[in-house]
Amino acid sequence: MCAGRGLISTPRYARFGIEVSPHLSEMFAEEYRALRPRAPMPPMEVRFYRFTSLNTTIRLREGRIRVSLSDLLEGAPEPVLRAIAHILLAKLYRKPIDAGQARRYRRFTSSESVTRQSERIRQTRGRKKIVSAQGQHYDLDEVFESLNRRFFFGLMGRPLLTWSEVTARRLLGHYDPAHNTIMVSRVFDRKGTPRYAIEYLMYHEMLHLKHPVKQKNGRRCVHSAAFQGEEKLFPELERAKAYLRTL
Repeated sequence: MCAGRGLISTPRYARFGIEVSPHLSEMFAEEYRALRPRAPMPPMEVRFYRFTSLNTTIRLREGRIRVSLSDLLEGAPEPVLRAIAHILLAKLYRKPIDAGQARRYRRFTSSESVTRQSERIRQTRGRKKIVSAQGQHYDLDEVFESLNRRFFFGLMGRPLLTWSEVTARRLLGHYDPAHNTIMVSRVFDRKGTPRYAIEYLMYHEMLHLKHPVKQKNGRRCVHSAAFQGEEKLFPELERAKAYLRTL
């Protein structure tokens, strides 16, 4: 993680769902009191879990607050954990989120070291469903290699390519760096899909492979200037974008 030396000591079994140290529960109670000074204090359970990503959840059930934190946060500094407590409780009770706390949490989670560790955790804990690159009308391997020769001199290493399990219309394509996989929605694998549309989508995801996400001023830069410059080299960019909008 990006964090320096952790300030919260937790039992070694906390990552399996055992309640963490009383100090962290007290921290959540203090943030609760700051947000709701006159409300009675509900019982709280704060636990770390072996999530496959940097998940944090909070729920109010039968008068009890239950907080689940990714074990990636076990070594986070106290100010970051306080920011998480503030944000979760503010969302739960629909209170304004302090901008400073939001920035503190965003800087931590978007740091290069935390991003790298999150990807390693996804690699080891998560599973990627690979269906097939060969569809009924389009072969993703063939589309990739054609674009590789045209735009990248044939030098780009081919990641795992797969059609989605379902005909998704919201997530049309995605490059997953943790599993080195490009997924394309099966909505494109039909007779009426123009070749330039699926080529543009594949080209866009290949650019994500060439231009990884970077951190800039505490924020993730997904589409850098270099990325956008190369994207404009696609000959039928506007036609392809117009077709994607119809989906």
